[in-house]
Amino acid sequence: MESSVLRVDDSKPFTPGQISLPDQISEDSGSGPAAMNLQPQILDSIRSAATNVFSTMLGMELGAGEASLEQNTSEANDGVVAFVGVTGEWEGTGMVVCSSDLACRICNQMLMTENSEINEEVLDSFAELANMIVGSVKNDLEGQTGPLGLGIPTVAFGRKFWTKSVGATGWVVVRFPWEGEILVVKIALAPNKEHVDGRIRDHETRVETHVLE
Repeated sequence: MESSVLRVDDSKPFTPGQISLPDQISEDSGSGPAAMNLQPQILDSIRSAATNVFSTMLGMELGAGEASLEQNTSEANDGVVAFVGVTGEWEGTGMVVCSSDLACRICNQMLMTENSEINEEVLDSFAELANMIVGSVKNDLEGQTGPLGLGIPTVAFGRKFWTKSVGATGWVVVRFPWEGEILVVKIALAPNKEHVDGRIRDHETRVETHVLE
């Protein structure tokens, strides 16, 4: 499938704990009443989508996963991150995050290959995984949000880099344990029009990726 790739390099092993998740979803998230009302459905959709994709494409089962709400702060990453933009009357971003080793294992399970390091085949399969998960969530939500579209997946990989989604509010996050590692699925979605100081402006979301010094 068509996707774009960002490569960032340094030297630090991946630790799932680098992704900081609050203990519970709070109404102080700043995501607004409409987005707050949608969060329970986003959570259910993430769990359903990830479970179905793993069952169908990998022949593997995922547990329910640990859910929470994450504020939009920059975060350290070391591994593979796939971003998929969502557009329409609501707008935002879906992300799938895991270690490089886990990305290779996912690719091997999907394609019956034996990759032991990141390459184009691994990145393409991870982009496809993210596209299927976020696409399934999108389809589930359209009854409440109206028609939504998906952007072309972007995959970032490397060591010691951070990401920040500009314009996103609160992320609904589910951390799925799988074969001793963690797969993280995150969705940030909000109405694409916001009332600010009596004016209506477009809600814009984009993802920035930088190498840590």
